[in-house]
Amino acid sequence: YHNNLFPLAGIRLAAKEKLEIPLLFMPAEMKIYKAVLVIHVMRENGENWPYEVTTESNTDLNRNVIIAENGETEGILWTYPINGTPEAPQQKSVVIRCQARQRLEQRVELLLIGVMPAATGLPGAGNSATVNTDESSNTPEVTDGSSATLEFLYELRYQSDEIRSQLESLVGMELVEREWDTESRIVTLIFNVVFAPSKPMRNEATVVIQCTAGGLWKFPLVFIATEPEVDDVINIEAVGLNKESIVGIKLTSQTR
Repeated sequence: YHNNLFPLAGIRLAAKEKLEIPLLFMPAEMKIYKAVLVIHVMRENGENWPYEVTTESNTDLNRNVIIAENGETEGILWTYPINGTPEAPQQKSVVIRCQARQRLEQRVELLLIGVMPAATGLPGAGNSATVNTDESSNTPEVTDGSSATLEFLYELRYQSDEIRSQLESLVGMELVEREWDTESRIVTLIFNVVFAPSKPMRNEATVVIQCTAGGLWKFPLVFIATEPEVDDVINIEAVGLNKESIVGIKLTSQTR
């Protein structure tokens, strides 16, 4: 974080004036980066605030107030923790194509490049895949030469609520296998994707994968449902000119 290299000193602010602090994030590796932005404010004339910190004062305020010898407030600190998550470049789209009213199961391999072997805990959310070297673990083993556990959180995100309502009940995604190449630092996650469209469509979604050691990967998926097979051919024979011919057919509703 480059803001650590340029301390903000001597900036004058009037009452209720805004201060914009630019941050530049240039990650070199796919790992978690942490920094702390600290802002220290004092009166320009050097005088203190008459506010006195007491035991009844707000706890968070007490922690960020600098007290002078006479008990008055000499300065105030604001501390902002910053967590940086590197994101891999946009990947090429994976096309899932199926005829309407059919069911497709497709094996999809997603390559996570630059995975760091060291793992740090992140709060679990959504689906997760654990790459573990512990032989006693119930999860599939991947030997990576260390005792660290790599966990991946994956989620299928949609571009809008409308697309979600169209695709959510038609698409299923399950992690079935993972491979870890120590030399290239590439983890391959293999998913089984199920697509069972009920009508022709073309919609997009994104598989978002996050590693507990740091790093974010996004893989676009394009779901295409082509025209279904013809149900039947109805032949109507004419009984004569200017006379009606009638054929009866039965239709079954798929819903209530």
